[in-house]
Amino acid sequence: MCVGRIHRNGVMSSIGRALPPRGGRAILRCMETPDNATEASDEAPAPTGIAAQDWATASADTHYRAAVVDLLGALAYGELAAFERLAEDAKLAPTLGEKAALARMASAEFQHFEQLTDRLTAIDEEPTAAMEPFGKALDDFHRQTAPSDWLEGLVKAYVGDSIASDFYREIAARLDKDTRSLVLSVLDDTGHGNFAVEKVRAAIEAEPRVGGRLALWARRLMGEALSQAQRVVADRDALSTMLVGGVADGFDLAEVGRMFSRITEAHTKRMAALGLAA
Repeated sequence: MCVGRIHRNGVMSSIGRALPPRGGRAILRCMETPDNATEASDEAPAPTGIAAQDWATASADTHYRAAVVDLLGALAYGELAAFERLAEDAKLAPTLGEKAALARMASAEFQHFEQLTDRLTAIDEEPTAAMEPFGKALDDFHRQTAPSDWLEGLVKAYVGDSIASDFYREIAARLDKDTRSLVLSVLDDTGHGNFAVEKVRAAIEAEPRVGGRLALWARRLMGEALSQAQRVVADRDALSTMLVGGVADGFDLAEVGRMFSRITEAHTKRMAALGLAA
């Protein structure tokens, strides 16, 4: 899903050289377990600044409020798109059991969507208006990466959703307590990661040459997901400013580079879980 002006050569203008070019980049759910590949330190530092505040206090900053509304709008549209995609993928499932499993995951994504729209309503924002700015970028991503079969659909959901989740988790650490709790709750695993790993690994074991095709597909998805993630942020000044430290406790440019390195490492672990070469 899924996040300046985006350049097609792969660099976000507001971040400049902090991001690698499209050919070698990789961005935005990694693997200690298949659905959680990012590694947390044993002792997380105590929250400071905005991260230590509640929404009522933090939202007094109008720029921060605008950035959070954008973030929730982007997340809500992403969850709605995930629901639609999983429902479509269920049609490709080869067995009734697999069809039912994907239908349950789609239902979980829609519940996440409702949590986000309920929150937007609660803070006196109209959910549709908050989501609309992100529709084209996300729709373009899904159109450009339409899977050709069941296995490609599984890899797309696993890789694409995981990249977006990694990215949003990084941002969540810098949000107020109430918003952070909501964002992390809607990023909870729906079970799709473990499901995808099991099915893809079984398919490769049964027919090893499938692995090469899926590895190429996953690499393409990584590049497209990064471009989409950049586009989500880039077209919204409040989100761009928050990302690079102008609003709340954002990242400086050096930390942006480290963030993308962590996301890339997480992707490499997910690929290994699938039995694919990064």
